[in-house]
Amino acid sequence: MPDERWLVVGLGNPEDEYGGTRHNIGADVVRAYARREHTDFSRNKRARCQIAEVRRGDVRLVLALPDGYMNNSGGPTQQAANWYSVPPERVVVVHDEVDLPVGALRFKQGGGTAGHNGLKDVERALGTREFYRVRVGVDRPPGRVSTKDHVLRRFAPAEQEEVDVTVEEALDAIDLLIDEGLEAAQNRYH
Repeated sequence: MPDERWLVVGLGNPEDEYGGTRHNIGADVVRAYARREHTDFSRNKRARCQIAEVRRGDVRLVLALPDGYMNNSGGPTQQAANWYSVPPERVVVVHDEVDLPVGALRFKQGGGTAGHNGLKDVERALGTREFYRVRVGVDRPPGRVSTKDHVLRRFAPAEQEEVDVTVEEALDAIDLLIDEGLEAAQNRYH
């Protein structure tokens, strides 16, 4: 299909306040994708996102970082999908996952969004669960630390190297998901 367009959304909170936290790993992956492709983000007021566009052969990727806080990511995701004419089945949302250990990548289409309020908001705004998810492991909170406090913390220095490797792997994983489909990505990374 010529000029097939995909929307890749990185969930996170405002970078100036929450950069480097576990909750921002989705946005970190999308920023790394733009860096790898030597492109910069610019603000799209209509979509309420920072946007960077990448062409890979016949595939065009719109990389999006919703403005504002993660729990309000749905409106900007839906507006970007509408603005760039991308149907939900070609939307990829990259997000943190406490049910996976640091370093793990998993892929899903549809399914429940459990306690992840950013995903719930995207699902509500798109009107469907049938979008792709790249789940990046950030581990469960230790001891009695609440999940909210845990995801707003930065990675420990001992975890950072593994996080950096995982972010790089996620870039290739997104390409595989788009080029060869969900099953190929799951077979390679699960």
